[in-house]
Amino acid sequence: MIIPYTDIAEDTLNNLIEYYVLREGTDYGEQEVALAEKVAAVKRQLQCGEVVIVYSELHETVNLMPKQLFLQQQAEQDSTS
Repeated sequence: MIIPYTDIAEDTLNNLIEYYVLREGTDYGEQEVALAEKVAAVKRQLQCGEVVIVYSELHETVNLMPKQLFLQQQAEQDSTS
């Protein structure tokens, strides 16, 4: 289930994004990128709809993921049901 980022309190959203950014392990190349910049980039992706916040009732987890990947996974689940 997609949770609209606008339904989440600002502090909670920031904490969620920080947790995601810190655990993702993305390589930003030769230069370091500050945590605040990474968080701002994810917020922009949420605002433009590239990234969505997903709640899994089965696993009782919250995750951020690219919207296209979420839609692809949903389509695969629907085709196997």
